[in-house]
Amino acid sequence: MPRTRAKTKKVALSSTASESRRGFFPFLQYASVVGVHVILVGFTALYLPQSTLLFGPLPVRKTDRPQSEFMEVLTARPAVTAAWTLAGLCVLQVWWGTWVRKWHFEQQANGTSDEIKISRAKVNGVWFARLREAVGFTLFATAVTHVVIILFGAPLLRRVLCPALSSMHAPEHLYSHHLQTGLLASVVAILTAFVPAFVFGYPSLASDATALLNRLNWIRLFAELSPRNPVERVVVYPAVGAVVGAWVGAFPIPLDWDRPWQAWPLTPLYGSLAGYIIASLAALAVNSLTWLAQEQLHSVQPSTKYKSS
Repeated sequence: MPRTRAKTKKVALSSTASESRRGFFPFLQYASVVGVHVILVGFTALYLPQSTLLFGPLPVRKTDRPQSEFMEVLTARPAVTAAWTLAGLCVLQVWWGTWVRKWHFEQQANGTSDEIKISRAKVNGVWFARLREAVGFTLFATAVTHVVIILFGAPLLRRVLCPALSSMHAPEHLYSHHLQTGLLASVVAILTAFVPAFVFGYPSLASDATALLNRLNWIRLFAELSPRNPVERVVVYPAVGAVVGAWVGAFPIPLDWDRPWQAWPLTPLYGSLAGYIIASLAALAVNSLTWLAQEQLHSVQPSTKYKSS
């Protein structure tokens, strides 16, 4: 009889721990990591391109609108600035995606402590496979984004005066903008597509039930914009912010201000990064309010006690 009571009590405690574990979100850890993340995104955007000075001086430009050396480095070679930013984001988003994937697992984990350990080992075991899938999906998203940016009016060619060709009645030389547009598309894709694919899995077209549920999840998140938990808000808000920021950032380019920072694709590039940072902080604010509300409810509700029979 005592053994039966002890076993019943152990099962009840295990059930209680399992119920409290499900839906768990490490808010304090998330708040500290997201703060570091947005700071590093800003550093990548503003200070990593300054590394260009390590490889030689900047080209001399004659302009009636002088800039500080800090801004001159960012605007002198827009493609180089975008390339440095992309390189930094490639490393940064893998680090950030690993954290978000960990929180996603902790929120979905259910069962006893031993079962959770086994599930965690399985999730960690497919880390490289999920990374390859996320990289492949990001490359696909880059190609799609490149086409969409061109359809939205991205410049294809730019005319540069070339006095050496004046005798040939062709004083202008045409340069392609595809490199700049491709770098912008890569930055937008890695800000919007990589982390969701790394955390939830890419939306496969397979016919099995798992792939179908995953596609429906992507539709709910990115078509209906309906995140339901903190991890989904962490993923959806910055992705939407990056797209909106890139769109808003394109507005100053056609204006006749003749500023060096209006060179393609600087304004949509930095608009995308600014939108990503602002949306990440918005997700932090919403998750903070939700977490405080839940803590208040838990403190008001009486605790449930299991009585042994």
